[in-house]
Amino acid sequence: MILEADFASFLQDIRPTKAMRDDLKTGHQTLRDRLNADEGLKKCLVSDFLQGSYKRSTAIRPKGDRRSDVDIIVVTKLSEQEYTPAKAMDIFTPFLDKHYKGKWRQQGRSFGIELSYVELDLVLTSAPSEAEMGILRSEALSADDSLEDDPEWRLHRSWLGLSSRYRSDARTLIAEAKNEPEWKSQPLRIPDRDANKWESTHPLAQITWTRDKNNRTGKHFVNVVKAIKWWRVEKHEEPKHPKGFPLERLIGECCPDDIESVAEGVVKTLEKIVSEYKLTVLVGGKPTLPDYGVPTHDVFKRIAVDDFKKFYDQVKDGAALARRAYDSQDRTESGNLWRELFGSKFPKPPENGGGSSGSGRGYTPPTGPATPGSGRFA
Repeated sequence: MILEADFASFLQDIRPTKAMRDDLKTGHQTLRDRLNADEGLKKCLVSDFLQGSYKRSTAIRPKGDRRSDVDIIVVTKLSEQEYTPAKAMDIFTPFLDKHYKGKWRQQGRSFGIELSYVELDLVLTSAPSEAEMGILRSEALSADDSLEDDPEWRLHRSWLGLSSRYRSDARTLIAEAKNEPEWKSQPLRIPDRDANKWESTHPLAQITWTRDKNNRTGKHFVNVVKAIKWWRVEKHEEPKHPKGFPLERLIGECCPDDIESVAEGVVKTLEKIVSEYKLTVLVGGKPTLPDYGVPTHDVFKRIAVDDFKKFYDQVKDGAALARRAYDSQDRTESGNLWRELFGSKFPKPPENGGGSSGSGRGYTPPTGPATPGSGRFA
């Protein structure tokens, strides 16, 4: 059974809480305000925007003492011909020491900032082309709305964030953005300090791909991602990889478009992974998955073959369990099987709730008071 109400409750319990989301907003907004006010940096900055699972609405609640995290892209005017990756990153050191002394660390391609309530990942880019400047400074990018906040978001110069919809010209601008083609964005270039080279990345392509996939799946895709991510952290601490975007990319590769529920999406995605990569695992290989917008970048490059083999075996067991839960027409049995898959965050079914509901959707709570004569109690 697909148990819509139980899945809705489960998804609510694995999303970052409102307090966590508020902390994320405080953390990234403070960092962005400080960057744009810094006398030493602001002359070389073009814009900043959010990326990652927070922006794409595929983030799950951290477990244990882990903190929520958010990724911030800072587009600069730094030329690759004048700045090596190390030299470019060193420009940000005085700023980080001033505001986050003892709380930041150098990473290969970014800066990690650990605060008591949130973790920030600061990624800088080299100078984009002049043609890109306008859209990179547009509100379509600077707004911090996630895809769940604003599922119709478009990469267009006229798009307004939700906080600007009060404007008298908002309706006209939004209509213009919806009716005109989106901006064809180009990859950005980020520094790889360890490899001493600049590399292409395309966070905007990752966001637009996720938006389009979510729309093709009846807005279920981001919830399928969250559910499978939670199954990984709840049931399989090892191997650590694949996780994060590589796992999300794999789910995107295998999740069908024509799903009608999160339950169906979970079952069919896990089963597709099993069927698609059976031969790959048999010959001792692993998938090759090109990044959105940068097809030469394999997001599975750093995944070890042995780790993928262990993950694959876990998916086989998970797919079989999910199929039993999905096919069961017994309310209690189905709920218990989904709970076995996802753990205690999935609602415990009523002990006497056996039998089919007919639709297979399980009990759905009323959304408002019953109207006499409506037939609800007829």
